[in-house]
Amino acid sequence: MLARKSIIPEEFALPALASRIPRKPVFRDRVNKARFIAKNGSCNLAHKNIREQGRFLQDVFTTLVDLKWRFTLVIFTMTFLCSWLLFAMGWWLVAFAHGDLDPNRKAGIEQCVTNVKSFTSAFLFSIEVQVTIGFGGRMITEQCPTAITVLILQNIAGLIVNAVMLGCIFMKTAQSHRRAETLIFSRHAVIAVRNNHLCFMIRVGDLRKSMIIGATVRLQVVRKTTTPEGEVIPIHQIDVQTESAVASNSIFLLAPLIICHVIDKDSPLYDLSAMELQCSDLEVIVILEGVVETTGITTQARTSYVSEEIQWGHRFVPIVTEEEGIYSVDYSKFGNTVKVATPRCSARELDEKPSILIQTLQKSELSHQNSLRKRNSMRRNNSMRKGNSMRRSNSALAMPKVQFLTPVNIQNEVVT
Repeated sequence: MLARKSIIPEEFALPALASRIPRKPVFRDRVNKARFIAKNGSCNLAHKNIREQGRFLQDVFTTLVDLKWRFTLVIFTMTFLCSWLLFAMGWWLVAFAHGDLDPNRKAGIEQCVTNVKSFTSAFLFSIEVQVTIGFGGRMITEQCPTAITVLILQNIAGLIVNAVMLGCIFMKTAQSHRRAETLIFSRHAVIAVRNNHLCFMIRVGDLRKSMIIGATVRLQVVRKTTTPEGEVIPIHQIDVQTESAVASNSIFLLAPLIICHVIDKDSPLYDLSAMELQCSDLEVIVILEGVVETTGITTQARTSYVSEEIQWGHRFVPIVTEEEGIYSVDYSKFGNTVKVATPRCSARELDEKPSILIQTLQKSELSHQNSLRKRNSMRRNNSMRKGNSMRRSNSALAMPKVQFLTPVNIQNEVVT
C-alpha cells in the first residue's frame, strides 16, 4: 500500500509542529554588549564629532588637568622653554638696539645688560631672571629704561606661568579619584531574602583608616527602554532607593557594609525572576560619594553590575569578628558568598503568593535535615566499621599460638 503524501503545505506544517514542542528560554548573546560603567569606575563613553573644539580652550586649566600625564609634562616643559626663548629674544633686541653687540662700540658707553654679547648669553640671562637664580655675572643697568620694562614684564609672565603649571601639577596629584582607589566593591551582587522580602545587596569597604565623611550611596539601573510612543531610549537611568533612604542614603563607612535595596513595587527589578534576570539587558550602577577626612576633597567611587554578575540565591559571608577586645575585618572573604534558600520567582509573584516563600523555606529545612541525617548515618557507619576493625585486631592478638608438627619433628620427639 502506497504511503499517502501530506497535502498540508510545508509553511503551515512547520508552525504546527513547533507549537507542540515546548519552548525553551532564549538566552541572548551578551558577549559584545558594552557596559556603561566599567568595574574600575571609568565611564565607557566616547565623544565624537564635536564641532566646537574651542570650548575646551575657554577653560584651559580644567583641560590641562584632564589631560594625561605625558601630555601635561610636555606642555609644562614647552611652556617654560618658549617663555625663556621669547624673553631671550627680547633681551637680545634690547642689547642690539643699544649697540651692546657691536664689537667696535666706544669703551665709555655702559651696556644695558652687562656681559650679554650674543643670543646664548641673552638666553642664559632670561633663565636667570625668570627663575630668580641670579649668578651675578649679568645684570641690567639704569642706562636703559627699556630693559627695566622687559624685566618687569618677564617677572609678571613668569609668575603667571609658575602659578598655572604648578597648580595644574598639584591638582593632578590630588584628584578625587586617587582616594577612590582604596574604596572597594564586591565583585558580584547578590539577591536573597531578607526580612521576608527579596533584596538586591552589594558590599562596600574602605581600606584606609582615614574615614570618608558624609558618605552616600546611590544606585541606578541603566537599560534600553522604549516608550509607548515608540521612542527608543538607549541609556535610561532609573534611580533605586536603598534601605537608608530616610537618612538621605548617608552611611557610616567605618567597616565594610552591605548596601541593601528592597525589591518592592517601585523597584525596576520588581518583575524580574531568576530566569528573566539572566536574559535581561540591564546594568546596576553604584556610586559612592563622600569627603576625604584628611584633605577635605570630595571623592567619588563607581562600579557596575551586569546580569551575569548578579548571583540569585546567595548571601555574603560575615567578615567582621571580635578578637581580644577589637573588631577585626578579614578582607580575604570580602566577596565570598554562600547559597541560601531563595524563591526563583519575581518579587511581584512573591507578593501575590506569599506561600511560595514558606514552601521554599520548608523545602530548604527538609533538605537540611536530610543532609544532617545522612551525615550522622555516615558517621555512625564509619564508627561501627572502625569498632569492628578494632575488635578483629584485638581478637587476633588474644588467640593462643598453635604449633604445627611435621613428620620429622614427630620422629625426633619419639626418639627423645
